[in-house]
Amino acid sequence: MMYIKKGFENLAKHIENCKKFGLTPVAALNSFYSDSDEEVQYVTAECAKLGVKAVLSKGWGQGGEGTKELAQAVVDVIESGVNNYKPLYDWSLSIEEKIKKIATEIYGADDVTYTSKAKSQLKDFVKLGCDGYPICMAKTQKSFSDDENKIGRPTGFKVNVREFELAAGAGFVVPILGEMMRMPGLPAIPASEGMDIANDGHITGLS
Repeated sequence: MMYIKKGFENLAKHIENCKKFGLTPVAALNSFYSDSDEEVQYVTAECAKLGVKAVLSKGWGQGGEGTKELAQAVVDVIESGVNNYKPLYDWSLSIEEKIKKIATEIYGADDVTYTSKAKSQLKDFVKLGCDGYPICMAKTQKSFSDDENKIGRPTGFKVNVREFELAAGAGFVVPILGEMMRMPGLPAIPASEGMDIANDGHITGLS
């Protein structure tokens, strides 16, 4: 139970973040045989205190049939009319202001720092007229911070922008935070092009 209570801090922050956008989420409790009634009741009660419904999703053991209640809960929230989406920031803000808004309000950081390389790139983006672009943050998915070891709902931290990438076609400025690796792109001819599976199940093209 101790771990459930500690872990709920993370869920509570996600719920808080959803509400910043004018959205009321539904918490899906993925049911497993090892869950205790006490654990489920605790999370359900804590979500209720935050104005959010938590629904036990039994897809693991019952497939689609076990997720009907969850689906209905989502439909109910949508049809209730309580949602009123609003963006977190105005695109007219500077790149630094937009990043700070995300870092402080969504991640819970105290501030944002920049490497000299990142500061130099920022100047170039302004010259190119990209300062009005929205932001697509790139960082570890394991923490609200840019340090994967800071789990739960960390406080008292800063995030560091080590460099930027520009998604010119999509129209995003991409700050890259901390030590993280972005997914590599596919080659011109992906290896999957040479793979096949015959009707008898024989697979070719794997190495």
